[in-house]
Amino acid sequence: MSRSLFALAAALHLSVAAIPAPALAWGTTAHTAINRAAITSIPEDGPVFLKDHIDFIGGLASLPDIWRSSSEPFSKIDEDPNHGWFSEQFTFMQTKPRSRYEFVIALLNQQRTVADPSSDDALRTNVRWTGTMPYAIVEAYGRLVAGMRWHRKLADEGKDTRFIDQALAYDVVRIGHYIGDGAQPLHASIHSDGWRGDNPRGYTTDRTIHSRFESQFVDMIGLTEQQVASNVAPVARQGGDLFDTVLVFLDDSAANMERVYQLEKQAAFATPESKSARDLVYARTGAGASMLRDIVTRAWAESASPPVRPATDPLDPKNPAYNPETGSAPAH
Repeated sequence: MSRSLFALAAALHLSVAAIPAPALAWGTTAHTAINRAAITSIPEDGPVFLKDHIDFIGGLASLPDIWRSSSEPFSKIDEDPNHGWFSEQFTFMQTKPRSRYEFVIALLNQQRTVADPSSDDALRTNVRWTGTMPYAIVEAYGRLVAGMRWHRKLADEGKDTRFIDQALAYDVVRIGHYIGDGAQPLHASIHSDGWRGDNPRGYTTDRTIHSRFESQFVDMIGLTEQQVASNVAPVARQGGDLFDTVLVFLDDSAANMERVYQLEKQAAFATPESKSARDLVYARTGAGASMLRDIVTRAWAESASPPVRPATDPLDPKNPAYNPETGSAPAH
């Protein structure tokens, strides 16, 4: 990695670390370890050139969190939903729309059916309190594939790939952060910052559970890249529908949500000696690194083939699936 890129990564790594813990997702320690473990585990037939940028990709792992400050309101409004997927909030959807904009419209239509517009249901049936994480991931995946095709073209022509490789390293930072967030169970549930609603088991409603689990406990146990790497699974997810694959990944994360509350109730996050809490951190960070590695490997394989263009452009009003409310047809 160039000296200037390394300096940028180091400077931003320090600036992110200075943000108060509740603003972060997984915290700098875990995000960095997830990204580095993912890149280290890229197979020989994958995009191995990314390994030359591992310090950049690891050092900037928490970069998307600095886009979420209220001091930059336009950026915060746009970025915040990309870090969550609170699936309990939109169980009314039998299938999830394959378009970010159709998803937003479906939420608005549902919100307008709620009898009391001041109720909690109405106030939370919107993009901020449901999240858009799977859309952020699949959109970023498309940018990876396009960039990797460009890398291949330049390489085939014997031209310098340095700049597109730097751009791809940045794209991996962005998608890696969303995937890392998705692996954290509290990013996949309405119970992200304390238990909401009926609470028969008496779980904490303290908002700090989020930072105590993903940042304070992770730092307490001194999570390392090697510990994450030892929980990275063999390469998988190289076929099938990518959007569905992402939804399954997030569902799996959500299935671990209550375990976080059970451990908190046992005061497991108060001591580094809790094996159960450590094992959960290792398992979930390993899941995030595995997913990121699978995504970049899949994107590299897809980039080897010419782009498959649909019969009708998604922005063409003549497309049979065209939705005039969004000005596009959903992806297939």
